[in-house]
Amino acid sequence: MKQMEDSLEIGNTIFRSRLFVGTGKYPNNKTMVEAIRASETAMVTVAVRRIDLDRTKEEGILFHLDPEEFFLLPNTAGCHNVKDALRYANLGRAAGFSEWIKLEVIGDETTLLPDTKATIEAAEILVAEGFKVMAYTNDDLITALRLEDAGCVAVMPLASPIGSGLGIVNPYFIREIKRRCEVPIIVDAGVGLASHACTAMEQGIDGVLMNTAIAMAEDPVRMAKAMRLAIKAGRASYLSGGMEAREIAVPSSPIKGMLD
Repeated sequence: MKQMEDSLEIGNTIFRSRLFVGTGKYPNNKTMVEAIRASETAMVTVAVRRIDLDRTKEEGILFHLDPEEFFLLPNTAGCHNVKDALRYANLGRAAGFSEWIKLEVIGDETTLLPDTKATIEAAEILVAEGFKVMAYTNDDLITALRLEDAGCVAVMPLASPIGSGLGIVNPYFIREIKRRCEVPIIVDAGVGLASHACTAMEQGIDGVLMNTAIAMAEDPVRMAKAMRLAIKAGRASYLSGGMEAREIAVPSSPIKGMLD
């Protein structure tokens, strides 16, 4: 029997990949596009506040990202209050992006941790305005539940601080968020290595969004391929129902019937 494709549904849209990637920090646009293609990503997120929205300028990243090839997800990176987040979400939609938005409202400039109160408030407004909101937040269950109640199509808890490369620092909280929420859970921020991506998927989450881990690698294209494989391996490992961990040794071969 042919195994059913392990697709992911977010906001009534089906995606064939569980890897989501960003567009910042690449050495050049050519490398960016090659890495994105190598990742076989579901979505490509772009910061409305930090890019030139004129698609005709070759030096801009949008010139190189064909919306027929890539599902483009605008985000509100760089926003520190509700007003700015709403402004740039609407600017993105006016510039030709769809109703999808990755919502970020940063609360602390040093750690880049999100302002959860402002994020929830902005999410409620954007959902009411017809946006499909994917909300970046910390690894807090209560905030995740509030964002789900606000109507977000996905909740995106951080693995660790943005750009840190530390991987998941609180796997218990990530698992609990996934267990309690009904909307897809996409780990966002902090993944640095393919092993981190694999471990994240083994927690049972629905996907991982990353940028720095790929863009800042010595070979971004090769790292993108590694991340694609890691996401698939972690997902397969989770679905396989791996063995229970034990604190004592257990022989892998039966003892009964051994030859003297």
